[in-house]
Amino acid sequence: MGELMNKVAIYPGTFDPVTNGHLDIIKRSVELFDKVIIAIAKSSSKTPMFELKDRKKMMELATINIPKVECVCFDTLLADFAKENKAKLIIRGLRVVSDFEYELQMGYANASLNDELDTIYFMPTLKNAFISSSIIRSILQHNGKVSHLIPEVVYEYIQKIKG
Repeated sequence: MGELMNKVAIYPGTFDPVTNGHLDIIKRSVELFDKVIIAIAKSSSKTPMFELKDRKKMMELATINIPKVECVCFDTLLADFAKENKAKLIIRGLRVVSDFEYELQMGYANASLNDELDTIYFMPTLKNAFISSSIIRSILQHNGKVSHLIPEVVYEYIQKIKG
């Protein structure tokens, strides 16, 4: 574990919205790295439900009491973003086998663009294994209950911006 210390890692995603699963990975990541940059992607191709500024604010609220975390928005290639931030490690979560295939391809693509870049994968804890932002968005669109799937401060923020 000592070789992982004194390292900056990036946890990228759209975080639309941040879930308890994301938070679980963040909490586990800060145990391994000196600094974890949560890189919130603009991702206009995914047409997010929440504006970039709101996704950043939700992440900041969710991580306010977690040390060694910095929330940053980005709209570049992840490999370039990593170079700019002197990070050599990308953190990703894997819930199901289909995630693995996609993440493996992305990891190889990022490494081909930045040969110093490595990807580390976290499996969610069992209670968070089924949670995804897309499930949260679907439940929200149908006015269903999501308060048990996302951090309380994020739920309160969503209620506030929904009006």
